[in-house]
Amino acid sequence: MKQPATFWGGLGALALLALGGTASAQAIAAPETGGNGIKVGSGRLHPYFDLETRLDSGVGYFTPAGIPEPDSTPVSAKLSSDVALRFRPGFRLDIPSPKLAFNLNANLDYVMYTGLVTKNSSAASRMEGAADLIARINPDAPLSLEVSDQFARSDRTRTAAVGVGVLSLFNEARARALWRPGGGAVELVPSVAYAVEFFQPLSSVSPIGCAESVCDPTAVERFDYGNLRVGAEGRWRFLPKTAVVLDTHLDVRSYFNDSTPSASLLRALVGVAGLVSPKVAVTGKAGWGQNFGSTGGGTFLGQLEGTYLYSPTLSFKAGYLRMLEPVAAYGFFTDNRAYGEARALFGGKLTARVGLALDFLSFDGGRSDTVVGANIGPEYQFTPWLTGAAGYMLGLRSSSVDGGGLNYTRHEGYARLSVTY
Repeated sequence: MKQPATFWGGLGALALLALGGTASAQAIAAPETGGNGIKVGSGRLHPYFDLETRLDSGVGYFTPAGIPEPDSTPVSAKLSSDVALRFRPGFRLDIPSPKLAFNLNANLDYVMYTGLVTKNSSAASRMEGAADLIARINPDAPLSLEVSDQFARSDRTRTAAVGVGVLSLFNEARARALWRPGGGAVELVPSVAYAVEFFQPLSSVSPIGCAESVCDPTAVERFDYGNLRVGAEGRWRFLPKTAVVLDTHLDVRSYFNDSTPSASLLRALVGVAGLVSPKVAVTGKAGWGQNFGSTGGGTFLGQLEGTYLYSPTLSFKAGYLRMLEPVAAYGFFTDNRAYGEARALFGGKLTARVGLALDFLSFDGGRSDTVVGANIGPEYQFTPWLTGAAGYMLGLRSSSVDGGGLNYTRHEGYARLSVTY
């Protein structure tokens, strides 16, 4: 039986953990792409289409040659490679307004494995998609409200514990208010969000050597969950370019089909963010995370991040983050993350980016993982409606739990053309 695993679940979850600073050096961004679009009220609708080809060394684990299918024999311990084509039609709707600003970006993404390298990989072909909606009420007023929703159907699950190939259906609805009393020196941002994630197995067999439940694709649906997050952020600019910041969040996680202990994680961090010089921005936070669930447990939390604006077209960012998050099968885990990024803009059309991340994950119960991620590549705007991009992505994971599903190296090289009206 074929198992089209992709095994970037941990990286997808970890990318959501980083907390942004309240002050930073000037950001570097490429020009907006797209033609005139279609007029919708005071805004514009921009249809687009992405065509991407990707050489992927981690398409999945497949039954060894010579074994008839279907068969209950464990699949190969080595990841298989193949060439994939991705067809991604979508649209972007932007409606600016001082009373109700509206932004929507949605797409369908058909992933087609060609079988050029691995004969039977076409079974891994699937439909994915994503949508992001943000509506801002009175965005420029001292008191504003933001309502948003994020939807994704993808193999990049947000559950860091899962190592098998799974298809994730994720949706999170959010609401937050931004209150700036007294001219904006003080900002208070209460928020609430509710997320659900459902998993679908992409195989009925496990990789060789994996005996843990997180490696069994037939049981992955047990990790379906709902997560309620209530938070409050505060910011006081006691100097023109420096602020005291406060971040507090409470996550209440429950699982629909599993005996994983429910987690109630409270995290609070306080610190300072500001410009050390016109070119250097620093954010420093420290705090504590506590699990009020049945298993208990708490730990020190913190973040230190610096951004250096070498020039208006070249910037560097590096930092360290320690965070506590709920997770299936174990209840919660601690992530120690070191990360860095460099961005450059050449001639107003060519954007280059290098991103690196190293995560040390410690799960409640003793399991520990190491995750390495890299993303390198340029993007070039040929015309206002045509953009090209190419790059390389590395995903490497090793775990104290044996099994191919949790220990792998994945290389991806891609080239993409985007047409936007």
